[in-house]
Amino acid sequence: MSGRRLPPLPTVKDILRMYNINAQRKLSQNFIMDPRLLDRLARAGGPLDGKSVVEIGPGPGGITRSILGQGARRCIVIEKDPRFLPALELLNEASGGRLDIHIGDVMTFNMEKLFSPDVTTDWDSPPPNISLIGNLPFNVSTPLVIKWLSAMSSRQSLWMYGRVPLTLCFQQEVAQRMSAPPGASCRSRLSVMCQNWAKVHQNFLIPGGAFLPKPDVNVGVVTLTPLTVPYIDLPWDTVNKVVTTVFNGKKKRLSNTVEKLFPRTISTNLSNRVLAETGLKSDIRAIDLDMGEWDRLCNSYARIIKENPSLEKYNPRGRKEELGVAIYENGDLFIDDGDEDVMDNLVSDSKLRLAE
Repeated sequence: MSGRRLPPLPTVKDILRMYNINAQRKLSQNFIMDPRLLDRLARAGGPLDGKSVVEIGPGPGGITRSILGQGARRCIVIEKDPRFLPALELLNEASGGRLDIHIGDVMTFNMEKLFSPDVTTDWDSPPPNISLIGNLPFNVSTPLVIKWLSAMSSRQSLWMYGRVPLTLCFQQEVAQRMSAPPGASCRSRLSVMCQNWAKVHQNFLIPGGAFLPKPDVNVGVVTLTPLTVPYIDLPWDTVNKVVTTVFNGKKKRLSNTVEKLFPRTISTNLSNRVLAETGLKSDIRAIDLDMGEWDRLCNSYARIIKENPSLEKYNPRGRKEELGVAIYENGDLFIDDGDEDVMDNLVSDSKLRLAE
């Protein structure tokens, strides 16, 4: 199948004109028009010859035709907007039936039934012959990657088949946050969560002028390759709670933010214990922690909640936070400035086994 070409097809611009399709602002739609950029994006995560590719949000099929033209054995597209169905059906016919079309919302779409079990590879083995590619709408890109990282951590959804890599488009600022190193001003919760479960590679930037309509920002193309073992080998919820809480004031002293993991009456003692166990300085900031230091921090918290299981239910804001959905486009979690409903009586001091 190597080098298999598609027959001559209308351009993306012609497709939009033929079917009288305009980008919808409410769906955050922006289409890449340049065939060279489409080809570059499709191959950014590696050769596609003989692979099965899941594409998110194909729209008029610009990236789709590049995927098929580079020899993908099969391309599965998940598109929310049914207006693009005729254009995608045209591509399916031109490719000899190599395109599987699903109309649905990727935020709720079940990807566990896209492939047969025999394509699965062990997590410690090289990735399966599957890739995920997408020019994601800006309004869902961060919540969606958080959702996928969570699935990756538990080897569910598409990652039940193995360490499937992702090549995706993000606003430049969000892309930079994903790979931001310790000390960088743009380092955030998103940085730590991405880097804990995946190798983050910045491929290239696409200027805003390459899209129709033109967005106000440039776009970064990022490849995430799942790690065989995360830096912090703990359940998603534990890591997410610690990282989210400590980053809620990412330039504050660690001694102030770690305290928020615990009820007020015992927060000072327990935060002192965490700092003592981890060897972290009290004046270090969240943005300065490397992955090894985050590992020590999360494991210290995990030991405390293992000794005192009721602490795991403690929420510093006194209500359930929908992590992975209530997130700004820059990757930060939204938490309002309302009063803390601190559960001072959640656990008594007498039951805590604090380090001397």
